[in-house]
Amino acid sequence: MSYQTVKGTYDLLEKDMMKFNELAGLFRGYLDLYGYSEMKTPVFEYTGVFRKENDTSDMVTKEMYTFSPNGKDSLTLRPEGTAGIIRSFVENKMYANPEMPVKLAYIEEMFRHERPQKGRQRQFTQLGVECIGEKDPLIDAEVIALGYFYIKAIGLNDVKVLLNTLGDNESRLKYKDELIEYFRPFKDQLCFDCQNRLEKNPLRILDCKVDHESQIVQNAPKMKLNESSEEYFAKVRHYLDVLNIPYEIDDKLVRGLDYYTDTVFEVVSTNEASGSQSTIFGGGRYDNLVKEMGGPEISGIGFAIGMERLMILAEAEGVFEELDKELDCYVINLNEDKDYALDVTGMLRENGFTCEMDYYGRSLKAQFRTSERKNARFVLIIGEDEVNSGSVTVKDVLTKAQETVKKEELADRLDQLMEDYYV
Repeated sequence: MSYQTVKGTYDLLEKDMMKFNELAGLFRGYLDLYGYSEMKTPVFEYTGVFRKENDTSDMVTKEMYTFSPNGKDSLTLRPEGTAGIIRSFVENKMYANPEMPVKLAYIEEMFRHERPQKGRQRQFTQLGVECIGEKDPLIDAEVIALGYFYIKAIGLNDVKVLLNTLGDNESRLKYKDELIEYFRPFKDQLCFDCQNRLEKNPLRILDCKVDHESQIVQNAPKMKLNESSEEYFAKVRHYLDVLNIPYEIDDKLVRGLDYYTDTVFEVVSTNEASGSQSTIFGGGRYDNLVKEMGGPEISGIGFAIGMERLMILAEAEGVFEELDKELDCYVINLNEDKDYALDVTGMLRENGFTCEMDYYGRSLKAQFRTSERKNARFVLIIGEDEVNSGSVTVKDVLTKAQETVKKEELADRLDQLMEDYYV
């Protein structure tokens, strides 16, 4: 019997894994630049970590993989990164850190049971950050900057920043009541999901995928911010201007999770390769999540980037054109006895060279073809004469030069050849 991957999952083979690691490595570089510490949380948590009272998000109501292994505890495969990070933040009392904010990051697998499509799978990887501490518009701008400049560093140029505010708790509650009053007469004209959202979280109606183009939604009242929320949002925009980050105000942007307050944002692709899934990453500020997890009243802000969509866009813009796996040395062994070739290979690896050797005793021609396919910089030839003299014949693929080198001098000579070539 043969098997295939489960619908909504996929294999990452060598070339794609190289692309994945390149993007993840660059992200880790930006985490260092901005002072973030990477961490890991369990792949499954108690369901209550993700499902909050009155949560109307699609992720919580439709898409979570929830199971009960003992018939008692309800567990859920991690559908997003923020909730688990905040659970860990509270459980490990990170709020006692005298140096705030606490800057945390993750590169983790997530799971959602949604319709698979281009750039959206049921098992997927998110790169994310969470900055937790006192609320400050400068932090909001810096979080957006981290993600934006990371995307630009990859080489993605067809992007724009969308920005909005949901106001503080006071502004949001007033706006919620205003939207409920506005949408109630049109309830029967809303989609099924929005009818359920109306009383619990009417803000979600504004970015409904079904109704967002309707005149009912287009004519919905806009949020009236109180003075403190207006001032806060103005400062966020000011700091983005200082950082030279262009943005557009999108007053229908509310994001898909119900815990956001104040600043919300998305960075979207304008490249046609993105298809209907144009959001590269998005996030926002949350004032209440830490307290809901049993911690103190403390605020946070973060974002998540979908790796799969990022890889598609990077491929479309030619970011990976020069991406090839390179090998420092390929050892061609022309002897029946493999001991000497194995000794040379092991010695080179101990000295930090990527190195492979022939295992099967194939012909010289066949081994040379393998060295070419593996893109080896040096081809090391070991025949009977080399074994007897304790040496190795070195062929420099780039310069075409060939010489014989004593085994004990080989590592130093290869280092010198590499250095001389690039001087």
